[in-house]
Amino acid sequence: MVVVAVVFLVYLTNPASSQPQTNILILACSMANVTNSRDFYSNLNQTFVNIRSQLSNNTYFATAELTRNSVPVYVMAQCRNYMSTRDCLGCFDFAASSIRACAAANGARLVLDGCFLRYESSYFYTDTTARGYQGLCGNRISSGQSVFETAVDGLLSNLSIATSKINGFYAAATTLVVGTNTSTAYAIAQCAETISPDGCRNCLQVAYKNVMNCATDVIDGRAVDTGCFMRYSGTSFFRNTQTTDIAPFLRDRETSGSSSNKGAIIGGVVGGVGGLIILLTVVLLWYRRSKRTAPGNLYGATELQGPKDYIYSDLKKATKNFREENKLGEGGFGDVYKGVVKDGNIIAVKRLTIGSNTAKDNFESEVRVISNVHHRNLIRLLGCCSKGPELLLVLEYMANGSLEKYLYGEKQGSLNWKQRYDIIFGTAKGLAYLHEQYHVTIIHRDIKPSNILLDNDFQPKIADFGLARLLPEDQTHTSTRFAGTLGYAAPEYAIHKQLSEKVDTYSFGIVVLEIVSGKRCTDVQNESAGDQILLEHAWNLYETRMHLKLVDENLDPSNYKEEDIKKVIEIALMCTQSPVSMRPTMSKVVMLLNNQSRVQNLPSRQNVNLGVIRIDMNNSISTTKSMSNADATMTAITGR
Repeated sequence: MVVVAVVFLVYLTNPASSQPQTNILILACSMANVTNSRDFYSNLNQTFVNIRSQLSNNTYFATAELTRNSVPVYVMAQCRNYMSTRDCLGCFDFAASSIRACAAANGARLVLDGCFLRYESSYFYTDTTARGYQGLCGNRISSGQSVFETAVDGLLSNLSIATSKINGFYAAATTLVVGTNTSTAYAIAQCAETISPDGCRNCLQVAYKNVMNCATDVIDGRAVDTGCFMRYSGTSFFRNTQTTDIAPFLRDRETSGSSSNKGAIIGGVVGGVGGLIILLTVVLLWYRRSKRTAPGNLYGATELQGPKDYIYSDLKKATKNFREENKLGEGGFGDVYKGVVKDGNIIAVKRLTIGSNTAKDNFESEVRVISNVHHRNLIRLLGCCSKGPELLLVLEYMANGSLEKYLYGEKQGSLNWKQRYDIIFGTAKGLAYLHEQYHVTIIHRDIKPSNILLDNDFQPKIADFGLARLLPEDQTHTSTRFAGTLGYAAPEYAIHKQLSEKVDTYSFGIVVLEIVSGKRCTDVQNESAGDQILLEHAWNLYETRMHLKLVDENLDPSNYKEEDIKKVIEIALMCTQSPVSMRPTMSKVVMLLNNQSRVQNLPSRQNVNLGVIRIDMNNSISTTKSMSNADATMTAITGR
């Protein structure tokens, strides 16, 4: 726990530079858990120590494995070759800490700008490419992009050819953008050292095609695949002295000697009995290696499969024609139905009610962005259907339903304090990932209990993230679907449509107060008798040092510590402060929740009246003062 806290502290107190090496691109967790967690994590911890020792000896690639106790663990790590040993170790330490978010999963992978870390319970060292990977595009638009795109195209094409021929499977190169005196394009390509040259070349060819989808209008892009990594940028992310001379490896651009020579060799070998024996041996070795992959896991435990294209008629049948009895809930973007597909798996199908032509045109591309979001506290998008009469999303099914049911529905009062705390902590981690760890910033805009679903272990998974990307630019989630969620919307967003990540922070704070109190944020029993909405009530209790009067009466006092409750309430109130700059980032919230010490900078309501929204019985909004426009300047989605 100490290591985690330190890592987060370093990450937060050293603001990201122009090229942060710990920028998380992909975090993917296996859907299967380990059967013997104690032995598995004992082996995993030892392999991590082994990996770190290897990386400390001026190497950029390392593997380690332990197969004792019938709990095999295979680990691979790799740093970009332009990094120093110190930076490489720092990146690995950050990765080794961050990948713990996958908890009991039997496999996980984490890809950062500066390094890569993966562990599995089955052999994966020779994996090369897999379906579902897309280019990861930044948001910086270049002027004269067609000229830049042409330069990048040639640079990446050359790297995809040369890198597999270079010892260590790594190359960095630059090129001057024609028509300018100073503009330069920078790029690297890298493969895992355990794959073959052919595997490296094939992987980089796929990565090259994926990342070029970014180059049409973005000057910073990346491509990630199982066995390789490729990146380009209009800004230097390695020194000019660290480039690779790839010219000698481009002189013979033909790939002859690859498949044709293989044919000649095999033809010559099988001409005799001895050759037949060799051939059978090769086939046997191939078969044994292929069996190392667990059944039903063709692409590895954490392989990104991409969104599956579902047939409308199949989903209609799975949900029994979207029958009312199959409805799981109603959300701001559409109703959700339970479905059972042909293979017997249970799914959730969301019928999107976004009718704009812009949304329909962007549907498939935006679904790809959402489907690449992998975190244990975010609902997984399995696929979609855009070929029928309506737009459908297929999501993983959560048997326990939404948090709303457990706070003030039929299961009200049934959650103990540990379960509530885990929900608070997991939701914070999911939001931190969306805001700061994915390759684009995703602002949810509608955090509330009905959008927090619970798995079989009552761990939270945030739903409906990223769907705001489908809204037209001149519309906001607030202006189109605001009814019923007024109490969760940050004042600057509800009144002035000012949007930033701190909008989600505010909503998170409100939800935390609901989890602690078991009360709905908008409920006022008797306003004439002085009753207040939850936020005002919580502030008054905090200022009079009577925190504990907020706690749900259904909670058993013997199951929680008073100091823990007080700390959580203080963090919630910090999240609702005004002006916006006073609210913590969600990464800071995660660190505070994870830290055993008390909150140092206690929340203050000195300016909070500027942001208090009063909600009358007709659900209309009124404020006592107008708000300043000083704090919110961000758009809904920003590049990193």
